Amino acid sequence: MVSPTVNAARYSALFAGVFYGFYHRRTLQAAHNENKVQHAAHDREHLIAEAKEAWQRKQVIASSSDDVITDPEDPRFDLEKLIAKWEKAT
Repeated sequence: MVSPTVNAARYSALFAGVFYGFYHRRTLQAAHNENKVQHAAHDREHLIAEAKEAWQRKQVIASSSDDVITDPEDPRFDLEKLIAKWEKAT
């Protein structure tokens, strides 16, 4: 038969280990969640940067091809040039 002191030490060590495991898991999970948030933010920034670059390339190509203004609110807008451009494209 094991003495009560040894049993108390065993159970104390068991509960201390369980408590430490619970605490350690919470700290690891918090660090993982923070890393996930930072990774998602970095991905969004990367996608936004790619979209801006693609938009700039598209604007450069569009402006260098015919210099036809497609915005009807622009005072330099010319409907006849726009229609001629569309006819060439089809």
